[in-house]
Amino acid sequence: MTTFDQIVPILNEIFSQYSATVAQFGTMLVNRDLNGRIRLIVAETLREDPEAQDILHAIAGQMYEKLGPHAFPSEQAVLFETEDELKRNSLPSFTLTLESLANIRVVDRLVTESNWTAIALPATGAPRIVFFSIKGGVGRSTALAATAWNLAQRGKRVLVLDLDLESPGISSALLPDGFGPKYGITDWLVEDLVDNGNAVIKDLVVPSLLSRHGEIYVAPAHGRDPGEYVAKLGRVWMPKINRDGRRERWSQRLRRLIDTLDQYHLDAILIDSRAGIDEIASACVTDLGAALVLLFATASKQTWAGYQILFRHWRRNAVAREIRKRLQLVGAMIPEDEARNRYLQELRDQAWDVFRDELYDEVPAGATTEGLWSFDIADEEAPHMPWAVRWNRGWATVHSLHGRLEEVDQSEVKYIFGPLLDGIDSIIDNHYE
Repeated sequence: MTTFDQIVPILNEIFSQYSATVAQFGTMLVNRDLNGRIRLIVAETLREDPEAQDILHAIAGQMYEKLGPHAFPSEQAVLFETEDELKRNSLPSFTLTLESLANIRVVDRLVTESNWTAIALPATGAPRIVFFSIKGGVGRSTALAATAWNLAQRGKRVLVLDLDLESPGISSALLPDGFGPKYGITDWLVEDLVDNGNAVIKDLVVPSLLSRHGEIYVAPAHGRDPGEYVAKLGRVWMPKINRDGRRERWSQRLRRLIDTLDQYHLDAILIDSRAGIDEIASACVTDLGAALVLLFATASKQTWAGYQILFRHWRRNAVAREIRKRLQLVGAMIPEDEARNRYLQELRDQAWDVFRDELYDEVPAGATTEGLWSFDIADEEAPHMPWAVRWNRGWATVHSLHGRLEEVDQSEVKYIFGPLLDGIDSIIDNHYE
């Protein structure tokens, strides 16, 4: 019995038998629907080509035979579209393994239409820094709040986006109760579906009172009055059909919002992502043009099992090179006692094993890493080397963090978050050199 994991290897096997012929068919889509069933979508011009029809019928027959429940019967397996329709298709996709099959794209029809393999180039303008973790409860939002505060202390202008829409919280760390804007990101995403985004965007961002020498602007998940938040949340992931017929995925709409908000002469945009490896978190990591993705991690097997699944997905889909140089490990909740150094070493070793196996270039026996994107285990500049964040009882959660940031001094923040803050400072300063 064939399972979902065997679909792509079998497709490679089938199409490799016809690679010379199908290369002449122009753009071909392999549509993998929400149920994981496969259909071919090819150019309308092939409908009247007897030779092409024979090849397509043979391929469809093999798919039905080898993929079983994951394929349609051969008489239902081929759909025809015009060349323009094929080219306009902007859904998440990837190509098959063989270079000779570069004209064939596998299109994944996902519920949210986000995709971990659709890696956007870094956006122009202020660098976008994503705070991401496989699991929640690792101090990610607290570290983001401290980072925003530190940058403002340095005279920087920072925009903070709460994109953990299903578990919002960063705004409560940076804004006192009752000081949030009238609307939030969720409101804009819903209103944009009916071309009403401009009605809320002016009341979507407010400055934090924590701003000192610089500015912290906050765009929360929801406004002061969340209203029908649950009902709105069920709609934010919707694609939009624009008046010209162009289809925008929800993550493309979200990027358009961020592009619009990048108008405050910003030095940095900090994005609080949802935790986990679902398709919603993928929008923050891959779709929004991040310059840096901070991977918060603890020395637990569950954490590294999750990161290995994600990294391996990138490697198998041949997109690891597009994202790997933007990744940086953050060691979360590092103990303050004598176990600190031992814990950091364990975390580094776990990270190196996964980065080496899934992201780094393979170093042949007896060779050096020169010319390769690979790092020694103890390389201080390597992305697997954790930027340590100390665990501290007073900073353990974002609750009441606004009041704490009002009272705290720079030395305490540096003590807890120093390596993280120094690393971000360096990246932002280098960006503007």
